Amino acid sequence: MSKVEEFEELRPLLFSIAYRILGSVGEAEDAVQETWLRFDGSATRPTSTKALLSAAVTRISIDVLRSARVRREEYVGPWFPEPLLSDPYQDPARSVELADSVSMAALLLLERLSPLERAVFVLREVFGFGFDEVAAAVGRSEAACRQLLVRARRHMEAGRPRFETVRKEREELASRFFDALREGDVAGLRELLAADVSMVGDGGGKAPQLARAVIGAENVARLLASVFPRLARVDVTFEPHEINGQPGAIFRDRDGRVLHTLALDVLDGQIQTIRSVINPDKLGHVGPVADVWAIDREVRRTRRPTE
Repeated sequence: MSKVEEFEELRPLLFSIAYRILGSVGEAEDAVQETWLRFDGSATRPTSTKALLSAAVTRISIDVLRSARVRREEYVGPWFPEPLLSDPYQDPARSVELADSVSMAALLLLERLSPLERAVFVLREVFGFGFDEVAAAVGRSEAACRQLLVRARRHMEAGRPRFETVRKEREELASRFFDALREGDVAGLRELLAADVSMVGDGGGKAPQLARAVIGAENVARLLASVFPRLARVDVTFEPHEINGQPGAIFRDRDGRVLHTLALDVLDGQIQTIRSVINPDKLGHVGPVADVWAIDREVRRTRRPTE
């Protein structure tokens, strides 16, 4: 097998590691590309290409994360990971860990960890690497990695997200939610929402967004039922789509350009959290991005006098 073939075979794994460490599709792709450049430039053939490349992409991701944290501290409003439409790495033996670890809720929990804790947790808990491989990847002893993992687990367990385990039931609830959204059905939306549901948006100061999180079933249902009909009047549509392993949708303008994504956390037969990513800088990998400010102006012009 050639170097290129070896690398391409491992690319899905490398991207999935980098994305979970960084929470950014673009930065993860850059980390994978830098890993290839280093691999291609090396004359040494490793005993385990998987171990070598996994270690390389991990170290690169840790360095990127350290600098990214400064930017995130200065971020305008809530920061969410870039939406991921599908995880390229599939492993039936670890399907549950993989699905849970890529959710918006889990990635936000990972933000609480130090870069080293995050890398150790991702390699060991999500992908099942041995401690010897983890230690080589992060440049610490196995004993130190065990301690890092203990601390990481403690942080994660304190707020570990739980989701509806029956996929079919989760998808049916999401389908009912989007039907009610299309119809502007306040009562239909309200019955699907947890009493303390929260709706939060990430605009990054580059798009219209909620001034603060909207809390409570009544408030969220009324807001959703009033907003989407206005968007529909200017030909905004949405297509249900899995977002970060959870039910969600992609909203588009009349030309098919991406306006924003919506992701739902579902538990106990109710929607617990609704997260919207509307920052155009985080949507380019989904498709051509709409001019959200233009859409906002058009919506304002078409409001009916009674509203």
